[in-house]
Amino acid sequence: MKKLLLLSILFIGLSCADKKVEIKQVAEISCGQCKFELEGGGCNLAVRFNDQAYYVDGFGIDDFGDAHDLKKGFCNVIRKGEIAGVVEDGKFKATSIKLVE
Repeated sequence: MKKLLLLSILFIGLSCADKKVEIKQVAEISCGQCKFELEGGGCNLAVRFNDQAYYVDGFGIDDFGDAHDLKKGFCNVIRKGEIAGVVEDGKFKATSIKLVE
């Protein structure tokens, strides 16, 4: 009986450890290299929340207009947006990004 209980606890613990926490919140969105000083080889979309910046998978930097536009481009300004997704392998795997003007 003790072995069964121990195996059950172990199984539950391992299954909970694999779950990724979905993030849904307002965050800063911009160019990871130009504005968030992330390492990289060019201009790529990134988000910053909880004082940590991540490159984005699932959306591109030009999906929201010209990244180099002087007034709205992500390489020149940091914008706000409602984001949803998970952090996995050091990147933000986005399922949704909606800019907040």
